[in-house]
Amino acid sequence: MPIIPTWCPPSREHWELVTLLWQFFPVLTIFQWFVKYYPMGKTSTASSFNIPGKIGWATMEAPGFITLLYLMFNLPKQEGIESLPFTNWTMAGLFATHYIYRALISPLFLNPSMSPIHITVWASALSFQLINATCIGGWLGGYGPTTQEEWTGAALRLELGLMVFAVGLLGNMYHDDELREIRRAAARNQERKQKAQGEKDDKKGVEKVYMVPENGLFRLVLFPHYLCEWIEWGGFWMIGGMACVPARTFFINEVATMLPRALHGKQWYIERFGIEKIGSRKAVIPGVI
Repeated sequence: MPIIPTWCPPSREHWELVTLLWQFFPVLTIFQWFVKYYPMGKTSTASSFNIPGKIGWATMEAPGFITLLYLMFNLPKQEGIESLPFTNWTMAGLFATHYIYRALISPLFLNPSMSPIHITVWASALSFQLINATCIGGWLGGYGPTTQEEWTGAALRLELGLMVFAVGLLGNMYHDDELREIRRAAARNQERKQKAQGEKDDKKGVEKVYMVPENGLFRLVLFPHYLCEWIEWGGFWMIGGMACVPARTFFINEVATMLPRALHGKQWYIERFGIEKIGSRKAVIPGVI
């Protein structure tokens, strides 16, 4: 049953319109090159409009994979398609795997703490997820290949894309855990300090502690988890091929919105720790930028 007739699931006309307009998203990110204000994460600021970090992150990220899976199960019925090709479900599974980890497992079960997220960032990220999932879910759910024969000759592309995606996902998880270890170490130190002073655990959370991570690709760049995510979606696009406009658009849009944040983030590290501590590290791509 449609949630919003002709929009969710979208009609082909509406899907084509959204997919076309979504390709112009990088234009909206131009302001990020000139504005450092980004009220979440390490640059989070106190505000009455903040949302608790874990709740905010989960609720702005999870609607993406939920929307995509909804379209995968409902769009074929709308379009009279009996079953979708295996490769379509493979790509949907990769998308869902990434966001189940990013939206649910990571913030709710792995992260010791998360900084508050301003409602403007939350709303922007939620909009990104819904639009992006509509574009990709529409292509996979009925407006792209609808038979396995249409994937003929894509076996090598599928294998390579899966390997690239896996490398990116594992790298993402590894470097995320390096960042989490900083918070875990802070929590352990805070607990020892409280015990030494005879204080009870006041459940107020872990104090903010920032360090320059030293392991893995952190030796070369300050935001390797961004790079690994780009690798993931590059592999995803590789599977879909050049005909998969939504996958290409997603990859480009990710780079467009994350690159200026990485560059501003490098400046934040320099201002906080000094150029000597940061050394020759680049922001996100080793030896490049």
